[in-house]
Amino acid sequence: MIKLLCLSLAALLLQACATPNPSSITNQPSIDAPSAVQKAAYAMPDKYAAKVVRAVLNDGGNAVDASIAAAFVLAVTFPEAGNIGGGGFMLAHMEGENHFLDYRERAPLTASRDMYLDAKGQVIDKASLVGIRAAGVPGTVAGLWQAHQKFATKPWASLIQPAIEYAETGFAVHPKKANAIDGVIKWFDGKVNFATHFGGMANGGVFKQPELAATLKRIALNGPQDFYQGQTAQLLLAQSRRDGGLLHADDLSSYAAVWREPLVSNWRDYKVVTAPPPSSGGFAVIQLLKMKQLLDDKFAGLAPNSAQYIHLIAEMEKRVFADRAEYFGDPDFVNVPIKELISDAYIARRAQEVNAVTISDINDAQPGLDSPSTTHFSIVDKWGNAVANTYTINWSYGSGTVVEGAGFILNNEMDDFSTKPGVANVYGVVGGTANEIQPAKRMLSSMSPTILLDGDNIRMVLGSPGGSTIFTSVFQGIVNVIDNGMSAADSVGASRFHHQLLPPDLITTSISIPLAGATKAALEQRGYRVEPHGWEFGDLQLIESRFDETNAASDPRGIGVSGVIE
Repeated sequence: MIKLLCLSLAALLLQACATPNPSSITNQPSIDAPSAVQKAAYAMPDKYAAKVVRAVLNDGGNAVDASIAAAFVLAVTFPEAGNIGGGGFMLAHMEGENHFLDYRERAPLTASRDMYLDAKGQVIDKASLVGIRAAGVPGTVAGLWQAHQKFATKPWASLIQPAIEYAETGFAVHPKKANAIDGVIKWFDGKVNFATHFGGMANGGVFKQPELAATLKRIALNGPQDFYQGQTAQLLLAQSRRDGGLLHADDLSSYAAVWREPLVSNWRDYKVVTAPPPSSGGFAVIQLLKMKQLLDDKFAGLAPNSAQYIHLIAEMEKRVFADRAEYFGDPDFVNVPIKELISDAYIARRAQEVNAVTISDINDAQPGLDSPSTTHFSIVDKWGNAVANTYTINWSYGSGTVVEGAGFILNNEMDDFSTKPGVANVYGVVGGTANEIQPAKRMLSSMSPTILLDGDNIRMVLGSPGGSTIFTSVFQGIVNVIDNGMSAADSVGASRFHHQLLPPDLITTSISIPLAGATKAALEQRGYRVEPHGWEFGDLQLIESRFDETNAASDPRGIGVSGVIE
């Protein structure tokens, strides 16, 4: 069915006539294949991406090869979050070295600080969420290309071919997706063209996307040149003109993915490798892990997800979200004091502020210095290379604007800016001036692709979607395995909870896997409000290795598939 590893004659012809340096698009291995062999593993958000990843790895592809193929497939089969109309972060551990690729979206060049405020200075309802004016400049195609040029061993066109086939021949719509479509259409309220293109998913069955297939063929042929300057770019710009958008030719032609230094920090016996700014997720994961270690005496004897356990972590999370709101933005525009924020001395001071008995007043959790539709996948190849990739179009199905003739959905990432200081975004998170809208600026993210190293070996690879709940979910996934002794499957399947500073007394929990009734009652007696989260947060994709045993697990809240290749 999916002819993954043997290119069809058509694909071969595409390579033969590729325009921007064909030898680059179909490059030979850019890194030497290591000799050591171990078990490969994957944890993917759907079965189609899992099938493709398994085939690429079995054919000798490395973790980056598999990631590129998976990302393009998810753009077809997981349209609520998989994308070529959004952006994201790729964290890679390749040949013993750590790399972080920032292909986050950017604000259009004509964007302005107050663009979503009315004449009275109030935020216009849904203005940063629905329609093309909510879209940032997409980064996914540029990012996947950069990853391919640096690390891939398989031809570019061959890695896109499975996605082309799923777009042409269709994929079976999962009942969860079909059941959600009517609600998505109501959310967009007839303001965009989403229903025309994706409304048919509500019927279930096989869903085909011929326009998207044609777009993917052009990208396979011409690489990112097509998306940012070629025919696909013209289709996107035409959509922007029709809908009164801010995306112009200069926005596309000037976009570039950026290689950044990942955050690396020691924790217990491990090295935590995670996302730097413009993500706030990596610093948050490090702060939470280190605070918990410093408070080991207070966690001693506590059952995971008991009332006192949850209270202590809620106290920690208050302080993380206070720092996030005050200091974080695009490091190309603001000075993020990241070294201070993840320093041992600073985190020790924050840990001392945790009130082990009562709920901290909001004034006691101030900054301390003078999908929901995102999706994540984790891959480890047989040579011990690993990729943790989180990418997004922000809210489920993004802005709802489909590029006519190209078949993909544009993001609504502009809502991840602070549209007005002190006013919460769709995730209920407030921001400050560090994350205000500026032309060409990358909006703040909570995406937290994370790798845990034990010496030179992979201990864990994980990540999750979920907006502001991403790093609290990743944190809980790590401590469930390392501190609480859970298996990979038990870790991702455990009940989760979330607290984000405001409101100061609110703890939200998993909808389908709630906290125990006695725990909820104990927290409420303490003064907390304990409520189901507004959506089923977190879709952890986790791989863990220990004692020469590798395990992979996909969150039971989603429709993911995981596996280990002997």
